Amino acid sequence: MTTTAGHLIGYARVSTDDQEAQLQQDALTVAGCARIFTDKASGKNTDRPELTAALDYLRPGDTLCVWKLDRFARSLIDLVTLVDSLAARGIGFKVLTGALASIDPNTPDGRLMLQVVGAMAEFERSLIKDRTRAGLDAARAQGRTGGRPAVMDADKLAAAKARRAKGESVTVIAKALGVSRATLYRALGGAA
Repeated sequence: MTTTAGHLIGYARVSTDDQEAQLQQDALTVAGCARIFTDKASGKNTDRPELTAALDYLRPGDTLCVWKLDRFARSLIDLVTLVDSLAARGIGFKVLTGALASIDPNTPDGRLMLQVVGAMAEFERSLIKDRTRAGLDAARAQGRTGGRPAVMDADKLAAAKARRAKGESVTVIAKALGVSRATLYRALGGAA
């Protein structure tokens, strides 16, 4: 249900390491959104304050517009629940790109497509998660652990402890070793 009586309100979401917020915001602006709410959180994060704000802001006759379906819902159940609650309030839902771009999710056919596309997106996320886990397990089996290399090695830690025992300040020691004070505090177990 995309009605022209109300306002088109946009919602965008980017992952914390994602840089496509401007792309989504530009597309929502071109689509005619009067206001755009943007969350910076991963899809699995249940705390999406801007989505909550957008849902509170919407009024009957308005339409919630998203750039792509996966930017809106975390799962099929989440998707169907959100779209149903919007429809119950007399609010439309519109997707700008992807499989649902030309579908009205408030018609029986549109609802079916919404559920099929949502299920496929959820399945794809599950496959990616499984492949990532398998890749990490394989790397671990080969002795690679990944992640950021440790800044404090055993030599630096020994030097830090010796200098601390002589009464040097954490600031002086950290500067001499080329590490942050926080790193040094963690390495010394907070007893610096």
